[in-house]
Amino acid sequence: MRILAIDTTSAAGSIALLDDGALIEQRVIVAPEGFSPVIFGEIEALLARHNWPLQSVDGFASAAGPGSFTGVRVSLTTVKGLAEAMGRPAFGVSNLEAGASLGSAPLRAPWLDARRGEVYGAVYSDNLDLLRPESVGKLDEWTASLPAGAELIPCDGVPLAAAVGRCALRRFLAGERRDPASLDANYVRRSDAELFWNDPATSSRPA
Repeated sequence: MRILAIDTTSAAGSIALLDDGALIEQRVIVAPEGFSPVIFGEIEALLARHNWPLQSVDGFASAAGPGSFTGVRVSLTTVKGLAEAMGRPAFGVSNLEAGASLGSAPLRAPWLDARRGEVYGAVYSDNLDLLRPESVGKLDEWTASLPAGAELIPCDGVPLAAAVGRCALRRFLAGERRDPASLDANYVRRSDAELFWNDPATSSRPA
């Protein structure tokens, strides 16, 4: 199965091609002005380098967050559009699940910087079963709460597209099929704008 996987949820995004789980190429993309203007050109160039017509891609995978709210939307929208246009399955994969797939221990604790002195974190098994819900909190408090032997996996700055693609392949082989339109973002917490809007101390909404 050929998979095109996309991650634009952090400052350094990535795209990857996988064939039956084997990585063909993973390319890191740095786009200071945003990923929207460059993502389709990058995809086109990646496919051309390996002589893969878009029609030859069997499935599309997107990092679903947590991460940059704008970046999450770009990644998901791109994958939804490609999957719907080509009539192919699409998969949204948590960044933390993708990070957990890079570990080696029976218990894996991937984490990402959530800013404001906090991190996104979760605990997965080596089969990538979610053992502790994804959450946001202080790094020291979160690490202190982890089960003994859990492998800490920092995911910031790590290209995740290939891992996202492999997680998507696992789901495909397990029989998962979803309408691309049903893919949803995995924000874990609300955006700064939403927090500001709902904070009585800062909101200027009329009563």
